[in-house]
Amino acid sequence: MKCRKCGERAVLNMRQHRLALCRAHFLEWIPEQAQRFIEKYRMFTSDERILVAVSGGKDSLGLWDVLQRLGYQADGLYINLGIDGGTGYSDTSHRLAAAFAESRGLKLHVADVPAELGAPIPVAARLSNRNAHKPCSVCGLTKRHIMNRLARDLGYNVLATGHNLDDEAAVLFGNTLTWATGYLARQSPVLDAEQGFVRKVKPFCRLYERETAAYALLQGIEYVYEECPHAEGSTSIYYKEVLNQMEAERPGIKLSFYLSFLHARQGGFLDAAPHQVPELRPCPDCGQPTTSGGTCSFCRTWDRVRARRSPPAEGEDALRPAAQPAPDA
Repeated sequence: MKCRKCGERAVLNMRQHRLALCRAHFLEWIPEQAQRFIEKYRMFTSDERILVAVSGGKDSLGLWDVLQRLGYQADGLYINLGIDGGTGYSDTSHRLAAAFAESRGLKLHVADVPAELGAPIPVAARLSNRNAHKPCSVCGLTKRHIMNRLARDLGYNVLATGHNLDDEAAVLFGNTLTWATGYLARQSPVLDAEQGFVRKVKPFCRLYERETAAYALLQGIEYVYEECPHAEGSTSIYYKEVLNQMEAERPGIKLSFYLSFLHARQGGFLDAAPHQVPELRPCPDCGQPTTSGGTCSFCRTWDRVRARRSPPAEGEDALRPAAQPAPDA
């Protein structure tokens, strides 16, 4: 297979695009596509400060690399969740994120959940009465809270995540199966800032996971290959497998599914759906926006965890997150 642009040997054949590219042209194509999506969906401008949520994986580190290549003011945020699972998952992902930032002279903020909140995520899931075997709920709740709080408190205009097309299509597939109109209404490449929430964007939303993985490998980005040990058996992975089977038979179906949804959404598909925009109020404890009439779900969850955990070791203090700014790595 030859590169469509220069005729040299192609390193990747993207059947859904009917496009094959050599290494050099593929490494140019990914930033070009990201820039096109940034402009198309009006994600941010060159004078805005961007905080990239990095997990140590291919998508988030690849996104940070692309934004730097494009000349944007992008810093990183790594959240240490305290997940081991026998693999040292959090330690490995933290090390790779820090090494990436150091090798490129980039700024990385680090939030340490066990140190700042009092327990690693798996322990918090057990103590909070959430599913101890699948702590994804308390993990997602905690990450969303920390990402928004730090982006807001540190003066960033935008929070960028590395969600790729496979991620977006899997979420869309699951929400469509149950017609979860509230979630469907919020699925978008851009969520505008509102009432205490910073703007959230997904510049890789139209890039296949295969493409982001190839970019990281060809660009020489070292990233954590293992999935989170708690992700095994998750519905999102199941939905990805189903969509991958469909994609093998009909190349481009995932992209068509996602783009058709965005087109229908823009055309008013969800305007008459029975969902309501909730009224947001600041949480009296942490100040973050919440739909609750009182303390937010994050504070209630972690109050429960701290109340049920063993007494902290001498010198250990689990304060509310609002009192603990994230240090720089």
